[in-house]
Amino acid sequence: MEKTKYHYFYAFRGVLMAPIFAFMLFSTYWECERYWVFPAGLAIFAAGLGIRVWAQMHLHYRLKERKVLTTTGPYRIVRNPIYIANTLIMISASVLSELLWFTPFMLLWCAVLYSLVVRHEEKHLTSKYGQAYVDYVRQVPRWIPGIPDCLKVASPHVRHFMLRSLGAEMYCFLYIIPFVLKEVVSDLHTPL
Repeated sequence: MEKTKYHYFYAFRGVLMAPIFAFMLFSTYWECERYWVFPAGLAIFAAGLGIRVWAQMHLHYRLKERKVLTTTGPYRIVRNPIYIANTLIMISASVLSELLWFTPFMLLWCAVLYSLVVRHEEKHLTSKYGQAYVDYVRQVPRWIPGIPDCLKVASPHVRHFMLRSLGAEMYCFLYIIPFVLKEVVSDLHTPL
């Protein structure tokens, strides 16, 4: 992949999330201890994971399949469903950490970081796929999902990738396990 001025944001996108993640994990400042917070965080996580699995069923990034320009599934309605899903997962971490006040900061951090990351990816994909990618960019929005002409049922070919895609995305649970443990430890230290 050729280097652009945004290459390092792309290369270190996971590392750039680590300090924010650590802050949420270890901070207890102004936690929101409401009964609905944890279920809401899990629901947001499930939405993010669901989008990642749906995208993976079409993209096959972790499935050791030949890479092609993906324009099906969620890629028909938005060019970056994986980063939208990642943002939801990071927001779920903010909610699960009970730091609801931090959620807007998390959203802003993801928006800035992923905006820089996709600048690099778009340049790479343009050089890799040429006019086909340029045409795709003209038709499909980068961030705000478009309304598809129809939401078709997945073809048998795509359904074939469902279990493999689900398996490939199971590591996402590693993002929320620390917050579940944080809550358990917190509850153990809270007097009855």
